[in-house]
Amino acid sequence: MVEQSPSADSDAQLQIVLEDEPDRMEEPGAAPPAPTEETLIRAVQDILSRSGLAFSEGAVRDLPELTSERFGPATAVSALRHVGYEASFGEMPVAELHTSHCPAIGFLKSGEAVVVASIDPADGVLLRRFESHGSSVDETCDLSSLPNLLSPFVILARRQHAAAKPKGKNDWFWGSLLQGKWLYLQVIAAASVTNFLGLSTSLFIMVVYDRVVPNEAIESLIALTIGVVIALGFDFIIKSLRAQFVDRAGKRADARMSRLIFDKILNMKLDGHRQKAGAMASIVREFDTLREFFTSATLIAVVDLPFIFLFIWVISLIAGPLALVPLIAVPLVILSGLAIQPFLARIAEGSMQSNMSKQGVLVETLNGLETVQATGSGRLMRRRFEEASDAQSDLGLRSRMLSQFAINAAASIQQVAQVATIFYGVFLIQDGTITMGAMIAAVILGGRTLAPLSQLAAAMSRANAARQAYRSLSAVMKDDSDGMDDIQPRLSRPHLNGTIELKNVSYSFAGANSPIIRNLSLKIPVGQKVAIVGRMGSGKSTLSRLIAGLIEPSEGAVLIDGVDLRQIDKSDVRRNIGVMLQDTWLFSGTVKENLQMGFYEYDDTHLLNIAKVSGVDDFVSGHPQGYDMELRERGEGLSGGQRQSINLTRALLHDPSILVLDEPTSSMDTATERAVIDRLKVWSEKKTMVMITHRNTLLDLADRVLVVDRGAVVTDTTPDKIRAQAR
Repeated sequence: MVEQSPSADSDAQLQIVLEDEPDRMEEPGAAPPAPTEETLIRAVQDILSRSGLAFSEGAVRDLPELTSERFGPATAVSALRHVGYEASFGEMPVAELHTSHCPAIGFLKSGEAVVVASIDPADGVLLRRFESHGSSVDETCDLSSLPNLLSPFVILARRQHAAAKPKGKNDWFWGSLLQGKWLYLQVIAAASVTNFLGLSTSLFIMVVYDRVVPNEAIESLIALTIGVVIALGFDFIIKSLRAQFVDRAGKRADARMSRLIFDKILNMKLDGHRQKAGAMASIVREFDTLREFFTSATLIAVVDLPFIFLFIWVISLIAGPLALVPLIAVPLVILSGLAIQPFLARIAEGSMQSNMSKQGVLVETLNGLETVQATGSGRLMRRRFEEASDAQSDLGLRSRMLSQFAINAAASIQQVAQVATIFYGVFLIQDGTITMGAMIAAVILGGRTLAPLSQLAAAMSRANAARQAYRSLSAVMKDDSDGMDDIQPRLSRPHLNGTIELKNVSYSFAGANSPIIRNLSLKIPVGQKVAIVGRMGSGKSTLSRLIAGLIEPSEGAVLIDGVDLRQIDKSDVRRNIGVMLQDTWLFSGTVKENLQMGFYEYDDTHLLNIAKVSGVDDFVSGHPQGYDMELRERGEGLSGGQRQSINLTRALLHDPSILVLDEPTSSMDTATERAVIDRLKVWSEKKTMVMITHRNTLLDLADRVLVVDRGAVVTDTTPDKIRAQAR
């Protein structure tokens, strides 16, 4: 029970709530309310703004950890945790709330989310409510009336200290592993117990040989046997628990690392520095190598290593000089594994490169299979694939040979150690230094001593592959991103008017000798429709990507409403700038899913209206499944014009103030193109539009035409003059 006295130390009380209360709050006694998404998001924004974090609605929705279709209490907690808050949601009696919990997110019985800003017995309770048009209202009510207003559910949140938040570039890996530190501590504790219990069989055999058999002490034998059986039973249970702890810790780390890696890929900058798709897929696949190395048998073998000295110490107690045998064998096993590490390191690096080449050829072939078959270039792709595959196979063979050498060396040393223990033990028995039972116990304990090293030899062979995978993934994770790698928000601009200005913009691809865009400056006022024309390779598509914010200029700045595009929250950019790229890419799923692309807040009416403008409704409405029609990967089975219609719908979905369209109707037939242009002209009447085109038909939408050549605007004219020149 939380202390209700307002005079108590608030920090201490809040710590109690955040650490102790969640256990009680995890399973509410009744179903929590279903708050409206808008008010809950506004409440989260309000909590963040009190710490100086001005996140927009889109930024809150787009936080990497949020995967639910609906923004509910669980996703709100996830959002707060992602930006450095300790947060929890659950059922809590309203009467227990006091000022140390504030600000907190409460829920009116109607389902509306509110911020409980403060609670004071004298001044009452200050609630902040959120209205539909974007404003908020502060209301004060009596403390006694609070249970009648609020449901017994609350989101408690507190900002962590800056020092508590990991800042290291390698946090994706070590931070993920350390999330399960308590489980790993339990693994160590379980290993301690099971290794001590492992002594029981050796001591049992020694006592039976030295005491029970000579004296025919059957009762003692029964008692000892019962004790050992009990110990072995506990050993089985603890080993099972240890394996479960390792699996749970591995699952937790796996989930976090997988999410962080995928989020990194989603937020990679589209600036020409990207790896090939096949190479990137190969690097990400290496995550499995890294994960397997730090879980299961590898981790257990590492945890068991310190107990080698325990077994050697016990051998010295019961068999004296026989402890020298494992003392010599242990470093020999370690040295045999270390000796091959430099060779394995070089092989692992070469194998990684070969695998990337192999995956690259495979992905390119699959993506361009139609072209490969149409041009008869299968022989070329087969030769490339076989070269990469042969190189990888050769390196794999060498790696397996070296690894097997280390494993065989460890096994041979273990067998020689057993023989040496018996050989040396016989002479010690003759001298009366040890007993027969002590020698047999020493043999068993010697095996237990070297067993972890045998597993470690195999683990060391995989260590280089894991290290290479870690380096490759770290390089990806350290690369610049275009997303929310840190919690520092950009400028919130929920609505952009649509003024576009380029100031001395230049852009160069990595390794290019000359820029694609050269010191370009232009201004597009609100509502103007601009067509950009020019020869192939003149820089038109690059210019459209700069305006859309998909790539950043090498020099100069792109301004929207007078603000540098790089400073505006990316979610606001995506909602205010509708982009249709020249390359149309559809995903497997229904037509509706391809239109929505995860934005489930738009109802069917809005979606249908946009689909009518883009021409999607023209071909979907006649299909038996309608908008539930299943599409194959890349939209195979649809014509180029149909794919363009779907892509155009995506660009219009958010009702953006700016449209950037790259050849939006190039694959449409004449009648469909004419209909789409007519509807688009009405729909975009007050919007700013930038179009890349080679077709005069799209000039009907334009007020202004820019002719681009070699990355510069050479002509700024009107559509009529362009038509006149074409005659």
